[in-house]
Amino acid sequence: MQHLAQLDRSALRAGLDACGADGWLLFDFKGSNPIALRLLRIGAGTRRLFVYLPGDGQPVAITSQIELGPVDGFPGKVLSYARWQELEEALRRTVGGRTVAMEISPGDAVPYLDRVPHGVVDLVQSAGATVVSSAPLVTQFTARWSEAEAADHIAAAEILARVAQDILGDVVTRGGAGLTETAVQARVMEGITREGLAVDPEHLLPIVAFGPNAANPHYEPKAGADLALERNQVVLIDLFAGRSLETVPADQTWMGFSGRPPEEVERIWTVVREARDAALRLVWAGASEGRHLSGFEVDRAARAVIEQAGYGPYFFHRLGHSIDRELHGSGPHLDDYETRDDRQLVPGVGFSVEPGIYLPGKFGVRSEVNVYWSPGGPRVTPAEPQRELMVP
Repeated sequence: MQHLAQLDRSALRAGLDACGADGWLLFDFKGSNPIALRLLRIGAGTRRLFVYLPGDGQPVAITSQIELGPVDGFPGKVLSYARWQELEEALRRTVGGRTVAMEISPGDAVPYLDRVPHGVVDLVQSAGATVVSSAPLVTQFTARWSEAEAADHIAAAEILARVAQDILGDVVTRGGAGLTETAVQARVMEGITREGLAVDPEHLLPIVAFGPNAANPHYEPKAGADLALERNQVVLIDLFAGRSLETVPADQTWMGFSGRPPEEVERIWTVVREARDAALRLVWAGASEGRHLSGFEVDRAARAVIEQAGYGPYFFHRLGHSIDRELHGSGPHLDDYETRDDRQLVPGVGFSVEPGIYLPGKFGVRSEVNVYWSPGGPRVTPAEPQRELMVP
């Protein structure tokens, strides 16, 4: 944890002021808080760990006597405990009478931020502390990309776009030839790995959906139960990967049709594309005006386009998710539907923009791009988002 000595203390104090806190109290137990683990750059332990980062004064780590290794080189005071009474006393000495920011979200409003169990909050409060949400700190210190991570993401995004277009361009010509969803999924995985990108197949696989299966946003094709592509069907490919599993990935969705698209499919594609672009225009306008947008505002901009077209009930997920080293990251989401995410989009963060319209039993259409808020302003990846359905 020696890197904490280089933590930007002025940025920490600004974040704490935004939280109304005296310090940031990080907690983890067996990987329950990936936000803490990312900031501390350690793996999950088997005992409770607290790290207190005050706006002023010396940091404090509270750790079990049998897990001192992760705090080796800690730039502050280390309080070790063995008995539970010693842990509680260490907490009282460290945070008693103070207001501390922790990874909580009142009412579980933002589940990706709500990482600290209620019992731990109760423990900290019983030590004499007041607990508030660390949301501004999380955005500032764990959701923002480094220069290297941004470069990795941008490179991965262009590779993914090329893989998607190459495969989709072939697939739409093969309606009626017996090509299955899982066969295309395997081709996508092969293309990703051949290009040197990484994805964890034990957790996530690309989504390939034909026709009515595309109406399920998180459809998972299974061998033997998947569809073979027929003529005149929608084809959806949602793929994601990074330069490695230790950096920021890219996440995209591309659409095609195995024939000449009927008017309904073209109309819905146009609405989805316009909703995507309305969100992007709002983000660009906010940046140019120096206005701090919240995630829910961008969701509203895209959702209004879909609702005005009469498809509001068929867009039943948030507009986009935060992206950091986790595909669904801990920063601000574009959401005024599943939750109301009022966290601000600040320079350095990244997120997906992925409106969709899903007609059960018929087909679904989604378009997904990513945005990185670079020092020069919001940057869309890939550089050339899909404009038209891919057809034979």
